[in-house]
Amino acid sequence: MIRLAHVDKSYPNGALALKDVSFRIGNGEFVFLTGHSGAGKSTIMKLLFAEQRPTHGEVRVSGYDVTTLRPVEIPKLRRRLGVVFQDFRLLEDRTAAENIAFALEVTGARGDTIAARVMRVLTQVGLSAKAPAYPRELSGGEQQRVAIARALVNDPAILVADEPTGNLDERATRGVFQLLRDINAGGTVIVMATHDLDLVRQANYRTIEMREGSVVYDSAADDLDEAEVSR
Repeated sequence: MIRLAHVDKSYPNGALALKDVSFRIGNGEFVFLTGHSGAGKSTIMKLLFAEQRPTHGEVRVSGYDVTTLRPVEIPKLRRRLGVVFQDFRLLEDRTAAENIAFALEVTGARGDTIAARVMRVLTQVGLSAKAPAYPRELSGGEQQRVAIARALVNDPAILVADEPTGNLDERATRGVFQLLRDINAGGTVIVMATHDLDLVRQANYRTIEMREGSVVYDSAADDLDEAEVSR
């Protein structure tokens, strides 16, 4: 599903955000991407949904080579991804249902299917009763659930979540995290960038730790080593 091979990312000011990053993420995985602020987590996320391109190396996502992706192909890739951000990015002048519907409208969905698809994902995230509410009428946790519903409405194979609980209190964090776990249990790949180590400790999911732009730990590598030893 996702493959990074010897990826470097540098910026025009000379800053090197990623250094020789390589890993694969397969079907059905839930992967934490951890590390301090500036470690490279958000840069990796931006590469996955083609907001940025690698300076060197290869990035492949759901069959697309981000390194050589033509501009006309970027919307096709993004229709196969769901993306959730820390700051929700909801349109303040649209209701919860309208925010989700907009994600369908911009991808050319049939108009007669939109209402049912919107209600399906609102129900999935436990907010069907909040369909007519505006973002200002929702709590932070509810706003993030709407954002997750918007990310799910195109039935993506991969959900990329960049610090999705960073602006939430402890209770809302637990609720959003459980929702992501439920989504993963349904078969969707989850890649979640977080600096919240309490969340990481709660679940036995794969963890990739970044430091100064490099991968310094991948629990999947430890699992492979243990499997080799036990043979």
